Amino acid sequence: MFAVPANTVALTAAPTAVHPARIAAEVARARHRWAHLLRYDPTERYSALVESTGEVEIWLLSWLPGQHTDLHDHAGSAGAFTVVSGVLTERVIRSLTEVEHPVTVGQTRVFGPRYVHQVRNAGADPAVSIHVYRPERAGMTPYHFDPKTGLSPVD
Repeated sequence: MFAVPANTVALTAAPTAVHPARIAAEVARARHRWAHLLRYDPTERYSALVESTGEVEIWLLSWLPGQHTDLHDHAGSAGAFTVVSGVLTERVIRSLTEVEHPVTVGQTRVFGPRYVHQVRNAGADPAVSIHVYRPERAGMTPYHFDPKTGLSPVD
């Protein structure tokens, strides 16, 4: 046992950062936070900023069948995305390895800085997803993948 000196004030611990996957899943379930922003664009995937706190950015994306991102990373940002409706396919490239992950309603995928991936709606129905970036997105670096030589940034 130890003695606590008189007039000692217990400080609350600094709040721990909530993981982007948890934020994405919670916002995906809270439709009132983003439903008014939902649109579909027939020429490209649609995105709308739901919230920016200075620590994280939360985005709503909608995907018509066939819409996709280019192969990219999120520079220094880590994050996660949760599928709200439809099915998305995430293509991940590491070294010379290429893997595809179907992501269905309620599922979340997590990514770190310099994680290279492509997301697409290969299904027959529209899809909606919530994306969270920490720190706020600094941009995206596009890549080209060659199965023999690997990844190279696109100029």
